Amino acid sequence: MSGSGASTNLRAAFSHCVQQALSAVVSEFKFSKAWLKRSVEARINDASREVTQMPETTDELEKYAEDTASTILYTTLQSGGIRSTAADHAASHIGKASGLLLLLKSLPYHASKSRHSLYIPRKVAAKHGLLVELGGQSEVRLDSREKLCDAVFEMASVANIHLQKARELAGTVPAEAIPVLLPAVPAQVLLDTLSRVQFDVFDSRLARGVLGISPLWYQLKLKWSSWRGRY
Repeated sequence: MSGSGASTNLRAAFSHCVQQALSAVVSEFKFSKAWLKRSVEARINDASREVTQMPETTDELEKYAEDTASTILYTTLQSGGIRSTAADHAASHIGKASGLLLLLKSLPYHASKSRHSLYIPRKVAAKHGLLVELGGQSEVRLDSREKLCDAVFEMASVANIHLQKARELAGTVPAEAIPVLLPAVPAQVLLDTLSRVQFDVFDSRLARGVLGISPLWYQLKLKWSSWRGRY
């Protein structure tokens, strides 16, 4: 069998195994397949977009963050039999914050892969002098670290607002939903680390340990939040 044929068969077998596993999970935990479908479709659409095609506004990135991150939290809440509008709203905000912050953290990686859009919305890039027109196409340039830090700060501020809104709902969120909403903790850790490095995503401190802090300190933060019943 040729190498390409073996590779095709392997992918088909893997795909079949994944389908079986997902079907079993959906059947056992009775959660809506719509959330899973929404998450997968968002990632497929993102992977298939043109390299130079960038989101127009931060709102578009927020939608992508909700479609990929918040939907996982919705699914987890539903799988645990947790029916709470407040928990769903908190999950929406936490997913958006997490998604936005992780996109910011990934900027150096995408820059190394020559993804010109870099997940910086066109309007944000233009506002901070990062957008240039080359050959009839828009491209984000990272020549100025100061301008990039300003753009990152603007986007991180949006994530911070979502975390604040999620925590404002804490008093109405049922106790059993708290563990599901703990992703707010690493989101806050990443936000705090960005703040410490003046929102310079290329600062090497951002890549140390877990989101910029030691693994032990990270685990203590998670344990402390869980023990206090807070996110």
